[in-house]
Amino acid sequence: MLAADASATATPAFSPLYRQIKELILHSLQSGEWKPGEAIPSEMDLAVRFRVSQGTVRKAIDELAAENLVIRRQGKGTFVATHAEQHVQYRFLKLMPDSGDRDAEGPAQRAVLDCKRVRSTADVARALSLRSGDAVIQVRRVLSFGGVPTILEALWLPGNAFKGLTAERVASYAGPTYAMFEVEFGVRMVRAEERLRAVAPDPQQAQLLQVPPLTPLLSVERIAYTYNDVPMELRRGLYRTDTHHYRNDLG
Repeated sequence: MLAADASATATPAFSPLYRQIKELILHSLQSGEWKPGEAIPSEMDLAVRFRVSQGTVRKAIDELAAENLVIRRQGKGTFVATHAEQHVQYRFLKLMPDSGDRDAEGPAQRAVLDCKRVRSTADVARALSLRSGDAVIQVRRVLSFGGVPTILEALWLPGNAFKGLTAERVASYAGPTYAMFEVEFGVRMVRAEERLRAVAPDPQQAQLLQVPPLTPLLSVERIAYTYNDVPMELRRGLYRTDTHHYRNDLG
């Protein structure tokens, strides 16, 4: 039986018990009870808290770990996953150098073209579950690898959640952008959906990416979600694929 204070957030009674515990842990993650990078209570402590067996808690945490929401560390415990972790930094960036060695390539150099507060268009509002005309933060930037402009992208973020975001903050943050969202705005992206297609750049896009007109580019539209499938970012990128390729591991 679940603790009385937990029952309000539990899923319907027909849901398996471990799934109910998973939802309760997700609720604590979403509310910020445990921050990205922090340890969550032990399985034993959670079992006491929710008045269930340790095995039920373990099964719930197994699913959270499989979804990259928490990370188990042998002998240390279970921690809230963070985009600051080395192996998580490129979770949503599937563009790989043809050499296959991303570490040798090094981190992207970021040139912010602009960062401004604008009214959302209908398509942006729809992607972010906002009303048309609601305030969003729009960021445009070029990502270069080895000094070669490789990705031209535009980001749209809900204005209320990202108040105070400026071009200077985007450009000066040393780590991954998603880690900055976690640390400075309390927003953790936990999953993303992407749509890909081949396109040709317009003259301005070709100039920014330093490619000839009509060069085939990979267009990637991504919607990133925080907990409970709340959309928090729309990102549209144009990728050069003359020295890079899009790689997605299936299985």
